[in-house]
Amino acid sequence: MIRVSRFVATLLAAGLLAAPATAAADGIMLVPAGAFWMGRDDGAADEAPLHRVYVRDFWIERHKVTNAEFAAFLNAMGLRRPGAERRYDEDDADARVHLRAGRWIADAGFEHHPAIEVSWFGARDYCAWLGRRLPTEAEWEKAARGPASPYGVEDLLGNLREWTATVLRPYPYRHDDGREPYAGAGGRVVVRGGGHDDGAESLSVTRRRSYDLRGASAGHHFVGFRCTTSEDLGEMAPGGEPR
Repeated sequence: MIRVSRFVATLLAAGLLAAPATAAADGIMLVPAGAFWMGRDDGAADEAPLHRVYVRDFWIERHKVTNAEFAAFLNAMGLRRPGAERRYDEDDADARVHLRAGRWIADAGFEHHPAIEVSWFGARDYCAWLGRRLPTEAEWEKAARGPASPYGVEDLLGNLREWTATVLRPYPYRHDDGREPYAGAGGRVVVRGGGHDDGAESLSVTRRRSYDLRGASAGHHFVGFRCTTSEDLGEMAPGGEPR
């Protein structure tokens, strides 16, 4: 779990930093519109240059999607649509959701663990099922940027990498250059964050990894996901609760 630093907590108490806005019953956090610094100049070549990117308001789930949540989706929508890519690698040894007596059920003790072995197509379809979408690369980095996520989003590094909706292209990042959204037809889709197999030296919110179509069509034991939406989820009452 990523905890708010003492420095950030002090700013919150002093009223110098807005408290995270959360729809508590839904576990989804508001990231307000604004510019932020994306990338870095002292890392890998594809992370440069450090540059300003403007992102509109969006909401992002506090936690990654769990096995129990993904099982509910599979029960409603199935493993795949006819002629479409498989949503989940249920036959992988690391899979924690299985078909039993005609229903998809999360393995005992793993119900609330982040779902793994979900393909990019499965992650995309799950989010669409909820009326949401995968985050763009810029949205993910803005939500993660800081000593801990200033928006209350958890487990962004060191747990699982996460699928995004962005095609890998060089920086500077532009929303209108064709990199958004990845459509599962060509190019490489970006994954962000760090997984449990990644070395400590690679755990950076600016680190960029990607998969080709073959990789996007498969599940991985070190890749999970969470959903976002640009829809207005309602006016916020004092204290961050929805009215």
